[in-house]
Amino acid sequence: MTHSILLIEDDAVLGASLVQRLDLEGVKSWWARSLAEGEALLRRHRPSLIVCDIRLPDGSGEDLLLRLMPEIGGTPIVVVTAYGDVGQAVRLLRAGADDYLEKPFPPQRLLEKLRSLASPTPVVPPEPAEAGWHSPAMRRLAAQLERLAQVETPVLLTGESGVGKEVAARRLHALGPNPDSPFVAVNCAAIPADLMESEVFGHERGAFTGALQRHQGFAERAGDGTLFLDEIGELAPALQAKLLRLLQERRFTRVGGRHEMALRARIVAATNVDLGSRIAGGDFREDLYYRLAVVELTLPPLRERPEDLRDLAPAFLAHFAHALGRPGMSFTPEALEALMAHEWPGNVRELRNRIERAVVLAEQPAITAEDLFPGREAPPSFPVSLAEAREMAERDHIRRVLARCGGRVAEAAQALGISRTTMWERMRRLGVES
Repeated sequence: MTHSILLIEDDAVLGASLVQRLDLEGVKSWWARSLAEGEALLRRHRPSLIVCDIRLPDGSGEDLLLRLMPEIGGTPIVVVTAYGDVGQAVRLLRAGADDYLEKPFPPQRLLEKLRSLASPTPVVPPEPAEAGWHSPAMRRLAAQLERLAQVETPVLLTGESGVGKEVAARRLHALGPNPDSPFVAVNCAAIPADLMESEVFGHERGAFTGALQRHQGFAERAGDGTLFLDEIGELAPALQAKLLRLLQERRFTRVGGRHEMALRARIVAATNVDLGSRIAGGDFREDLYYRLAVVELTLPPLRERPEDLRDLAPAFLAHFAHALGRPGMSFTPEALEALMAHEWPGNVRELRNRIERAVVLAEQPAITAEDLFPGREAPPSFPVSLAEAREMAERDHIRRVLARCGGRVAEAAQALGISRTTMWERMRRLGVES
């Protein structure tokens, strides 16, 4: 297995020389010139090493790395700075980065870091198949996906980043009539707008400068399977019109081509943004939304389904301990408490990567809260009073019932045997959002 590097670097001369040398050494590389490109590539690939400049045209590399650290897992990180800002590099080292380089540096230095820090590009293990689908909301979603699998109705999956929208799309695909056919996932935010049409529909040889041969697009490669359009809310306006035509007519033409081809694949889209707001702001076509959202399903965030968290955490631990050759690992009671107390802004993706990183770096077989949340103060221990314990239990139960009732307060109040007024009062007092 070969090494791979994701390079986030805006210096064209340095970036080109590094990519050229890496190619000569047989190291696969992805080169991003901005934070936006870097984040998009990080969500599509798992490299052996991440190399990120601190100062980039669209913001701070430090901010990007700190924000995505929970999602990066055990992937080593090398920070690059041209300004000798050792303090900034030290902050990142304390947060979880592995080393730093000061510009200018020869490509050989980067190769040395790669060999010392990185393992060969890992085969990313699949998520545990059944864990995370036991809460009432997820059991209801599973039943809906099973019913939808037998028809070709377009489906729009919504929910926060990291809740498992692609996992749900793959589940829908696996339940369908052609589970062995291709599942083609497209991140609409990761492909430059000027290449999107060619990537989705393909192009003929000579269609534009650099088109040296015919290229099959995602729509063609999906065949009789599923074309999954992730982050559909980021699709450029010009492409929205073309996608609308594809959905309406189920036919498309390669760029530079003359012959129409039939779209045989089912289209499933996903987004973590409010498309209603995008429509109101003129950034997303309302007619395209209605074509995509014939059936719209929302995945609840992990913080609203503690049952799934209790299932997922040990499942991920057992999975990564086996995959990484560290059998017999377990959570300490404090680690379990920290897991349940965390708000999980990164949802299942954050949980998976925190556990993977802990399995890689923990010095003992018992995973501690510090292994999961390095540098963070220990969360408060169990409530010291009976009143606090009762409030926590009541809050969790109300959230579970609300999730089971799809957020409908009146229905949840009836299930709990209280009036709607009492329900609203308790939700306000306990800080429960509808």
